[in-house]
Amino acid sequence: MMKLFIGNKAYSSWSLRGWLACKLSGLPFEEVVVPLYDQAWEKRREGDEFAPSSGKVPILWDGDDIVVWDSLAIVEYLNEKSGGDRFWPADPAPRAMARSMAAEMHSSFAALRREHSMNIRQIYDPVPPSDGVAQDIARIMELWAQARARYGGEGDFLFGEFGAADIMFAPVVTRFITYQLRVARFAQGYMQAIIAHPWMQEWIGGAQAEDWVIDRFEGPPQTV
Repeated sequence: MMKLFIGNKAYSSWSLRGWLACKLSGLPFEEVVVPLYDQAWEKRREGDEFAPSSGKVPILWDGDDIVVWDSLAIVEYLNEKSGGDRFWPADPAPRAMARSMAAEMHSSFAALRREHSMNIRQIYDPVPPSDGVAQDIARIMELWAQARARYGGEGDFLFGEFGAADIMFAPVVTRFITYQLRVARFAQGYMQAIIAHPWMQEWIGGAQAEDWVIDRFEGPPQTV
């Protein structure tokens, strides 16, 4: 059975992506939650199971020989392993767009990540976003609008059915809710669909049940 190492569910956005990918694959896997930044964190990161990723999570082991880290790499590995028909749209045009959006999410939006870290257990009073965050939000709205208009069809998600692009943007949805960041009206329905998804509800329940509190990820953003 595959084994997926993840961080705290309240805070670890990349872990959420890896975990959702495992769920979407339909393949059995063991989930191992590793508390981030506790007293044993540095020593734990030096263990053999974390060595390939330099101690980062998520990291997926498939048996003793195959190891995959980085959420987008996990998505692609599980797409292949599960038959290639669960993660990306079947047609070339939406598949190309979905992959481009996933890659952009993977490499961009630094201001949003830095200034609004994921914290599923909190909802803070809104404050005006910085210029960098506002630009990130505008770009995300543009991407979501294009995907929904071109390929969303009658489905609730970016490309109709829940897929890899939704996995990559799911933590962004939680950030928008946690910090009450203003989004376009059309995006509210998509965000509701993401949060209501049974796998997201399972993850959120796990986050609420955690005892760990990491001070660096607590506290509302400051007015800029």
